[in-house]
Amino acid sequence: MTRKYAVENAIIEPMVFLVANDNWIEFTLRYVVDFKKNRGIKDQLFTRLLDSFAQTDGKVAWASATFQLVDPQSLNVRLRRE
Repeated sequence: MTRKYAVENAIIEPMVFLVANDNWIEFTLRYVVDFKKNRGIKDQLFTRLLDSFAQTDGKVAWASATFQLVDPQSLNVRLRRE
């Protein structure tokens, strides 16, 4: 890879970065792949991730936040024209 694209000191090994936010954990995957294969590789990774989640018998699951406004107050919005 480094010879083909003449990139010096390139880190080409796959990496996983983790960020813990207030409500979730975010993983970012970094991997080098031929741009023509990117979509297919991303699909394979996601499919394997889903399969791995399914094998945990519910110990690991997807989570998302859902917000519902109940009896919201009326909003008075005024836009200034310039």
